[in-house]
Amino acid sequence: MITRPRRSVLYMPGANARALEKARTLAADALVLDLEDSVAPAAKAQARDLVCEAVRARAYPGRETVIRINGFDTPWGADDVRAACAAGADAILVPKIMSAADALDAHARMDAAGAPPAVGLWLMMETPRAVLDAGAIAGARSQAPRLGAFVIGANDLAKETRVRLAPGRAALVPWLMQILLAARAHGLDVIDAVYNDHTDLAGFAAECAQGRDLGMDGKSLIHPAQIAPCNDAFTPSPEEIAWARAVVAAFESPENAGVGVLSMDGRMVERLHADMARRTLAAATAGDQS
Repeated sequence: MITRPRRSVLYMPGANARALEKARTLAADALVLDLEDSVAPAAKAQARDLVCEAVRARAYPGRETVIRINGFDTPWGADDVRAACAAGADAILVPKIMSAADALDAHARMDAAGAPPAVGLWLMMETPRAVLDAGAIAGARSQAPRLGAFVIGANDLAKETRVRLAPGRAALVPWLMQILLAARAHGLDVIDAVYNDHTDLAGFAAECAQGRDLGMDGKSLIHPAQIAPCNDAFTPSPEEIAWARAVVAAFESPENAGVGVLSMDGRMVERLHADMARRTLAAATAGDQS
């Protein structure tokens, strides 16, 4: 059951001190303090220091604070994971995952760095091999209990596969669902990919709605202007909440004890719908508390 919302997951460039300061005021559910793509090689060490200082200072109360490190095949990845674990981030986001072995390696590095058990492991799903091996990567959770979420990297997938990122994402949907099915089979959350044009809020809202329909838990963001529409899209509507309450109440009524199927407003409703309704109410409550 939902314990904290991950509707809006905003990337903040780790080398930009003003951006890290501005993040204190932003209503995203989670902040990804980025040491990878947004940081030039010459600024990697400085960015690591800025990000870890902010995390140690608990600069973002009420938000899940995630540090995206550089890959372990770079000169910075090993130092990044040690520093991020020591700073006390809520989770470490590892890029360019290829296999279950990569997930287990990241988990082992976090253990070796002395990270408390509560520090989570998130994985970027942004390579063709990751999509093909999504089930095995998600299944690594049995040996890597920190593993909690997949984050989809559509830009890298498009680069590697040469598909076009067109409205509606027709070319990507099969891969998105493959990742989501693997994640759900092993109890992981899935954060949808970024929308690249932060000035196109109508297109962004449409892609948020698509992501929610596909079953995503939230969406990666690149600009503060995307936070409010994203939170709205991934929060159940008043109509959805009212229906969920009615379904739960109907199945919890003593006269329906042992009943497997009900008719409500002309619709057939089964007990599985009551479970879905409880999740809707949990999501609404989690959103209210954010």
